[in-house]
Amino acid sequence: MKAMVFAAGLGTRLRPMTDTIPKALADINGVPMLEIAIRRLAAAGVTELIVNTHHFHEKIEAFLFSKDNFGLKITLSREEPGPLETGGGLKKAAAFFEGGESFFACNSDVYSEGDLQALYSSHLSSGALATLAVRQRPSKRRLLFDGEMRLKGREGEGAGAGLKPFAFSGIQVISPVIFSKMSETGMFSITGVYLRLASAGEKINGCEDISPFWCDIGDLERLESVRLRAAAVKPF
Repeated sequence: MKAMVFAAGLGTRLRPMTDTIPKALADINGVPMLEIAIRRLAAAGVTELIVNTHHFHEKIEAFLFSKDNFGLKITLSREEPGPLETGGGLKKAAAFFEGGESFFACNSDVYSEGDLQALYSSHLSSGALATLAVRQRPSKRRLLFDGEMRLKGREGEGAGAGLKPFAFSGIQVISPVIFSKMSETGMFSITGVYLRLASAGEKINGCEDISPFWCDIGDLERLESVRLRAAAVKPF
């Protein structure tokens, strides 16, 4: 099984920490966020993964080398002259996945206790083009799903009544078929791709994550919240 970990972000809201290291190597009680993500993916059955990089590429490369790639086959996808966001980064890595089975894609700045194997099983059983881990939590731009958890739009953008709002958790399972349907180029978000495809009738599903804790490390306060949680609960 394969996966992609997004680790190319600049982490501007985590400065001054990210003036010297990439956000993906933010320390969680002695363990970088990137390591937590990789170990959780490996526990779910991933044996090969690709990590996109930009900010301090060489430090991510050196870290993975120092860990012997955690016993996995890891490829780096360096993005220059700048990060391509999740959609652009995924499209750049298309050759890694084409012709294979559905794969995980996740943000390295997300700390999640969700069941990855359950997410993958949900994706396979539904036949969806992509299945997004979603949660009931506050968010400025929640996605809207119908009773069968099919993506129908985004909150505040004119979608129909009776839909359920959920926040995307930055973790998903994707069929490689999606690459043939990506008309976007350059730097773009994968969420925009999902919304466009869903509006065209493609099956983009949500899978609700009801695990006890989820948090991104978008700022220093949330980073500290993750450290406190990880100190109480083994992250992998």
